Amino acid sequence: MSDRTADVVIIGGAVMGSAVACHLAMRDDFSGRIVVVEADPAYEICASARSAASIRQQFSSAINIEISLYGIRFLREIGAELAVGEDRPAIDLHEGGYLFLATPDKLDILEENHRLQQQLGADIGLLDPAALTAKFPWLNVSDLAAGCHGLTGEGWFDGYGLMQAFRKKARSLGVDYLAARGSVNREGTGWQVSLSTGETLSTPVVVNCAGASGGAEICRQAGLDVPIVTKKRCVFTFECRDKLERFPLLIDPTGTYARPEGTGYICGSAPPEHMDPDCTDFDVDYGLFEDHIWPVLASRVPAFEAIRPGAAWAGSYDMNLFDHNAFLGAVPGMDGFYLALGFSGHGLQQSPAVGRGLAELIATGGYQTLDLSPLAFDRLAANAPIVEKNVV
Repeated sequence: MSDRTADVVIIGGAVMGSAVACHLAMRDDFSGRIVVVEADPAYEICASARSAASIRQQFSSAINIEISLYGIRFLREIGAELAVGEDRPAIDLHEGGYLFLATPDKLDILEENHRLQQQLGADIGLLDPAALTAKFPWLNVSDLAAGCHGLTGEGWFDGYGLMQAFRKKARSLGVDYLAARGSVNREGTGWQVSLSTGETLSTPVVVNCAGASGGAEICRQAGLDVPIVTKKRCVFTFECRDKLERFPLLIDPTGTYARPEGTGYICGSAPPEHMDPDCTDFDVDYGLFEDHIWPVLASRVPAFEAIRPGAAWAGSYDMNLFDHNAFLGAVPGMDGFYLALGFSGHGLQQSPAVGRGLAELIATGGYQTLDLSPLAFDRLAANAPIVEKNVV
């Protein structure tokens, strides 16, 4: 066994870990050694590679809206932001917008969220049923009171491409990536990271970005209990005979979603709570599509009554049971231990702002641009959840 040292060890090298590493390495005021430990170097099962990969400002909490407002600016400029020499990454960003639909009983919530989104600068249109029909003539609005559509700044992109762009930029700046599983324990005033290769790393700073594949376990090893579990989410593809113009990322009032992908569509929905156990397998629940998703979509979009189902896959969320929002930043009483966990399905779109913010926190001791402290871990002890009404 050999011992090595690092100034920062990041456990988890998918989009979040690579975003933190990349932003930290890009800083002029940080010159320490950064090591990223990744147990799945082929990125076959990470959430970043299996996500529906989208970005929205249509949240109900200010911090999530602000995170995504920065995120869309970053994604638009990714070619310049993460260029390596003449190689400029592309992530095929489509700003088709989210379309959140509301029945009369949910109209007040939709309008309240819309006011906050507009106040913070999000470009969201509020449409009554007549306006919905005019803009989306293929939509069944018979039970709807309104819908909110992201006019700009919302859409979908290549999530795997974003992850690889952060990773490639980080490596070009000297960040080391180690293919290993890591575990942590206290070592004096710092931390020791033991690797499955037999090596150990001594470091004053550990950043836990291990996500659904082990983030909660890394916390337990460090002496911290977090209410984060692994939940399975399935994504289904299908083709539709009719061409539906200007199809957005549609969010039905039930929470079922669909969006364009290539010449077809992808769709999904969270299963009912009583059918949503903690889960680490990747078996696809085809019954969810047949019994719930397709009937809901066919009712909302009559053209979807005649579709041809295609491939499907399953991925995992690191679900924060406390409030479905991430825990970010330093942990009180645990010097040098940082969290970027519990994103509950929002990690890809939040990675630019979180990577920048944690890099600022590690390098300077505080947030310099966007204050991410509302997502600090101490809200758990204070029993002060962030109430996010737009959970999909």
